[in-house]
Amino acid sequence: MRVTSVSETGTTFSNPVIPGFYPDPSICRAGDDYYLACSSFEYFPGVPILHSRDLVHWTQIGNALDRPSQLRLPPDTASSGGIYAPTLRHHDGRFWLIVTNVSGDGNLLFTATDPGGPWSEPIRLPGVHGIDPDIAWDDDGTCWCTTAGVGQIRLDPHTGETFGTRRQLWSGAPGAKAPEAPHLYRIGDYWYLLIAEGGTERGHGVSIARGRTPTGPFEPCPANPILTHRGADHPIQNTGHADLVQGPDGSWWMVLLGVRPGGGTPGWHVLGRETYLVPVEWVDGWPVVGDLSPVLPAPSWPLQPPAAPPQHRDDFDAPEPAVQWISLRQRPAEDCTTKQRPGWLTLRARGGSLDDADVTFMGRRQQHRSCRVRTLVDAAAGQGDGGLAVRLDESHHYSVEVTSGQVRVRARIGPLNTVVASRPTPPGPVVLRVETTPVATVNDPRSGPDSVSLGFEEPDGTFVELASLDGRYLSTEVAGGFTGRVFGMYATAGTVHFDWFDYEPLED
Repeated sequence: MRVTSVSETGTTFSNPVIPGFYPDPSICRAGDDYYLACSSFEYFPGVPILHSRDLVHWTQIGNALDRPSQLRLPPDTASSGGIYAPTLRHHDGRFWLIVTNVSGDGNLLFTATDPGGPWSEPIRLPGVHGIDPDIAWDDDGTCWCTTAGVGQIRLDPHTGETFGTRRQLWSGAPGAKAPEAPHLYRIGDYWYLLIAEGGTERGHGVSIARGRTPTGPFEPCPANPILTHRGADHPIQNTGHADLVQGPDGSWWMVLLGVRPGGGTPGWHVLGRETYLVPVEWVDGWPVVGDLSPVLPAPSWPLQPPAAPPQHRDDFDAPEPAVQWISLRQRPAEDCTTKQRPGWLTLRARGGSLDDADVTFMGRRQQHRSCRVRTLVDAAAGQGDGGLAVRLDESHHYSVEVTSGQVRVRARIGPLNTVVASRPTPPGPVVLRVETTPVATVNDPRSGPDSVSLGFEEPDGTFVELASLDGRYLSTEVAGGFTGRVFGMYATAGTVHFDWFDYEPLED
């Protein structure tokens, strides 16, 4: 959640409106409520669903794919595989979610009466090819599915049957790579086809075309791309993968992904691709996107922040993990439970290290560039090894762990895997701690975006820093892929118990 502030010019809001690893946003409106879905890749549960009453303050209310029957991620699912680019729509009294599982199941469709869940079992779409599927209904009820490329096919959303052959609609600017993320809308007298192009890196952008029917032909906007920061000296980069929504006063808004690079050249982003909000005006039948900035004038309607602030601490008193917790590829109850030792999270090891795809791990997204994460771990009670990690993928992670009478810091950077520092374990359960601190100024073009400090706390609360590591090696620019950092607890041998987990933002 981003908190509004009052400035001399009136009420403003801060971008990103959903910070951290919440990419590929798709939005819909139902009455006075707004709902948004994002990609989740190799993490389980999948497709976080967020709710807002004002487009600025968002609360995660669930995950659409929270059962193994809905989300099959084989053990060999690669990091940045899994679930790509959902489209979320409200039509005929129901919510519809169409998405791609690139790790085996292809395109899938789900429905719900309550977007917070439960969602249906998947309707398989064997006749829909390509990623980033979109779903839209014509005036006569005909359903059209459009995918990256950009191609389209008629679909029966109740059965998954397709009709005819996929036909090409429009591929954006000549020569532009990766035309993707299509969304089709009926607005006024036209059907509008919104796409992303240029790739999801620095060349990312948003373009649009219009036609008189949902099948085209489509005329490109003469001002394309209608939004891009390619080649611009701007703190928000990689802007694209957008979706449109109308506000309660008739105004129009766009949600999109972007990143906040830090450090020197080429700039590293570590939180993943985040969700931003920007106003849109219509001029001569075309959308004109406002300036995307870290601080923007708020919408004209009253802002309605959540009744309770977001909870950054979990004492594991609930019978099931809260909705913000994510695991890798699966979360068997026998390996991850709060019921074995009441008031504690108990993790039972499967994989032998964080380098393994099947490691027992439960974490939450890093949402602030400066933050402190702490957890109280009792490894001795379960005769296990485990700890606290900041993870990007199996080949890029830092951790502080309790093992064999030692507290040690381990770093995995590509092929390099080493113990950086270690100390004897203090008696009893141990508070492990990780802090991230952004680089204040870039005096050296080679400087990284932040530092990651790892260590433990003495019984009196004194922080013992075992290592401070360069954060660039846990960035997308180094590791590749589509995800952002996740802080998590893990077990690599035996059983490990965690009494609480606390995430403390250290910046506004």
